[in-house]
Amino acid sequence: MSMEPAIRIDHVSYSYDSENNSIEDINLTIEDNEFVAIIGQNGAGKSTLLKNLTGLLRPTRGEIYIRGKNARAMSVSVISREIGFVLQNPDRQLFASTVYDEVAYALVNAGMRQEEIENKVRESLESVGLSAAADMFPPALSKGDRAKVVIASVLAMGSKMIILDEPTSGQDYRSCHQIMDIAKNLHRMGRTIVFVTHNMSLVAEYAKRTIVMMQKHVLWDGRVEDVFGCEEELAGTHILPPQIIRLARQLRGEIPLEETVLTVAELGEQLLALKRAAGPGEG
Repeated sequence: MSMEPAIRIDHVSYSYDSENNSIEDINLTIEDNEFVAIIGQNGAGKSTLLKNLTGLLRPTRGEIYIRGKNARAMSVSVISREIGFVLQNPDRQLFASTVYDEVAYALVNAGMRQEEIENKVRESLESVGLSAAADMFPPALSKGDRAKVVIASVLAMGSKMIILDEPTSGQDYRSCHQIMDIAKNLHRMGRTIVFVTHNMSLVAEYAKRTIVMMQKHVLWDGRVEDVFGCEEELAGTHILPPQIIRLARQLRGEIPLEETVLTVAELGEQLLALKRAAGPGEG
């Protein structure tokens, strides 16, 4: 079994031109089966970093290693077998006439046997809840379901790491959580998940690690509760922790809440536990 991390980023910079460095001297390691959120203002360098990871851009300086292999020696198609990339706008990745053909496209091009293609497409569509949509025209689906088709295409290729760039942008509440629940289930099954988002509530609910980018650099990299626990430091990035975390911080002055409240469900559980511990007639 390889001991190499899923991704190692070694002093990577990328310049669109001599006057504009979009990312500067990035050093990160992402291990297998992590669930990582990347956050930061527009222009911080998040999308540029993702494009360098997936081979759509190549570092101006520094190196990226995918499971120990230098990505410079790997084509975009080879990288895509290791890292599946779901763009913010799923329509840019859809072109086939049916959902089945969309998910099967890369497998057909790889010369896979028909029976194996059918099995992989079926399994991938089941994973994202679109088994009944196999014969549908992808653009006719909702935006949330179009994003699921792209995720299914990535799964069919066997990518062990999935990167989602603003996966819930323009989605309603239900679609947001459907997509993130798919990511959570894939993480539970052993895949590495990296997602970029401006939705801090989703970071608190789903991510285990948060990377904060600011002005083309990594400003902070740590556990979600540690990052959101330092509201003053985050203020310089114009990022506010989710409202429930700020509420829990205010309540902590009055009642003995734990430090790790990240979601409404966690706060509710702790309040109920305190009430039970107080006994009848108390609290």
